Amino acid sequence: MIETLTFAERDARASELMDRFVRLPIEHPARTSARERAIEAWLPMARHLARRYANRGEPLDDLVQVAVVGLIKAVDRYEPERGVEFAAFAIPTVVGEIKRHFRDRTWSVRAPRRLQELRQAITGATNTLTHDLGHSPTVADVASYLGVTEEDVIEGLEGARAYRATSLSTPVGPGETGELGDMLGGDDEGFALVEARLALGPALATLSERERSILMLRFFGNLTQTQIADQVGVSQMHVSRLISKSLEKLRTHLS
Repeated sequence: MIETLTFAERDARASELMDRFVRLPIEHPARTSARERAIEAWLPMARHLARRYANRGEPLDDLVQVAVVGLIKAVDRYEPERGVEFAAFAIPTVVGEIKRHFRDRTWSVRAPRRLQELRQAITGATNTLTHDLGHSPTVADVASYLGVTEEDVIEGLEGARAYRATSLSTPVGPGETGELGDMLGGDDEGFALVEARLALGPALATLSERERSILMLRFFGNLTQTQIADQVGVSQMHVSRLISKSLEKLRTHLS
């Protein structure tokens, strides 16, 4: 069994199985089983690379699955005629798949690809500059190192906040007696009426003074048609006709 071999023997065995697979013609009946044996032989490498990215917020089992996907892609895409050993080709492929997983799956809020890549570049630049300078770099230092503007760096730092979302149950306020969700505003129904009110003014100006008075008594004074008739000195039927006529004028003007 491959598991009982030393590391050197295991790697040599895995390389041998990979060579055997790639030498088989595509239509060869043994190619499928040879592919499976080659993938199985290189699984320890995929698991090792996945463990390098553990403790970064993603379950190790998920990272191993992603690494195996990268390994399968490497096996299927490997071209020995390029003169590159399989391990040298597979490792960047697997690592790239893992990094892509972190880039695409672990952001709480979906950020544009440009901001995701900029965040990674800023993180790498910050680590390098901190080591070289002996202190945390400024925004200008990072911008100069990456060859971008300071505005780009600030945008990347702001975009990084989308990587992890803050729970609405987070305690806030004096003594942390409240929650973050309590600070969120609600819908203000008054805003929905602003446009209608602005348009209603010119529309009301098209009515006669008596028509406006009757509408005010009906819809703002909440009087019945009979009460309006007694106050204006006309019949209830006439009030009804005036209200209908006035409302029709307003609809025509507003439309």
